[in-house]
Amino acid sequence: ENTGTGENAFRNPAPEKAIKNPVLAKAISELEYLTPADKFIVQRRGNPVLTEILAEKLSSIGLTPGTWRLEITTDPESNSEIGNPLTLQNGKAITWADLMKMAENHSVRYLHALTCTNSPKLYGMGLWEGVPLYEVLWKVDPKQNIRRVYFYGYHNNDPKQIFRASLPVSRVLETAPGELPVILCYKLNGKLLSHAIGGPVRLFVPGFYSNRSIKWLQNIVLTNSFHANDTYAEANNDVEGPVKTCARFIKTPEGVKRGKDFAITGFAQVGSSGLNKVQFCIRPAGKMPENDPFFTNAEWKDAIILPPPENWGSDLPGGKLHEVLQIDRETGKPFTWPLTNTIVHWAALVRLDQPGDFEIRCRTVDANGIAQPMPRPFGRSGYNRIDVAVIKSETDNLPEA
Repeated sequence: ENTGTGENAFRNPAPEKAIKNPVLAKAISELEYLTPADKFIVQRRGNPVLTEILAEKLSSIGLTPGTWRLEITTDPESNSEIGNPLTLQNGKAITWADLMKMAENHSVRYLHALTCTNSPKLYGMGLWEGVPLYEVLWKVDPKQNIRRVYFYGYHNNDPKQIFRASLPVSRVLETAPGELPVILCYKLNGKLLSHAIGGPVRLFVPGFYSNRSIKWLQNIVLTNSFHANDTYAEANNDVEGPVKTCARFIKTPEGVKRGKDFAITGFAQVGSSGLNKVQFCIRPAGKMPENDPFFTNAEWKDAIILPPPENWGSDLPGGKLHEVLQIDRETGKPFTWPLTNTIVHWAALVRLDQPGDFEIRCRTVDANGIAQPMPRPFGRSGYNRIDVAVIKSETDNLPEA
């Protein structure tokens, strides 16, 4: 056993012992890898709030499969050239039927977490399906003077409510080894996208936070502008920064009995810098270290990073994955683990040896050996503050451990 010392003593059994403990086994059994599609957190925005538009009105605003249209044009304020604009006016806008026809030969599926730049919450861990955006862009016959692509969705015919994001055209047209393609997404966990999650079609941009994965997609524009004219960029956010590696708690007890084993569980978001370890530390509550804002010198202990699940989620038939880019078709196993831009679950079995109020924190150590919240500890570039919870240890007349 690894045994803490001093006034904050606690015990953390070795992983091979802890994983067999019924307390920890029960906590692990309660974890579900893929978030059910109807449990995803959705952002409320717009006037009226776009997620609350009545179902009977969706058809009139082009937000049902039968009425959805996607226009692809050039920026009127730049000199970009295309040979075949796809617009409502010329009758060439992409329809749902067009997209489903392309999906017959070009659909892809991949696992990816959905998180917000400035929120500590995981919006959801999903299996996203769609057609790569490059398949659609080539239909407009792009010519020259195209440096970026920007996109936006339904906005109630109010320019002030446009929520826009952009990417370099190279990121759209080329997918480097190890990267995932930008897609016109129409399914989550094998189910058609609900209106609340951005259906019938949303953009999904892997490797970045959700502000780039535009919901209710209806417009794509090619431009020669070189800057990110994203709504989030204009609101003082770093939209070019990739997803950060960080850890969060899922379940910690509010109170425990001294000398009795208890479990803690959480997830680690695996960003562009990968993941090596998940760690936790326990300290007496209220005693902050001096000149150590990131708790670098705390007594960190390794948690158990859980392997790929046998059952990926209740939304999937039998909990199985099929034809997913990160999964080996022959073995059904991920090509590597953990997967970048997804989550892994972690757990630990802990026993506090003394009574009192304790603070428990968790952090990641990335594949470069850098501990959270480094190497990017500042905000507006992805949330990765060290998570903390309070646990009260009570004696309850228990004997000394």
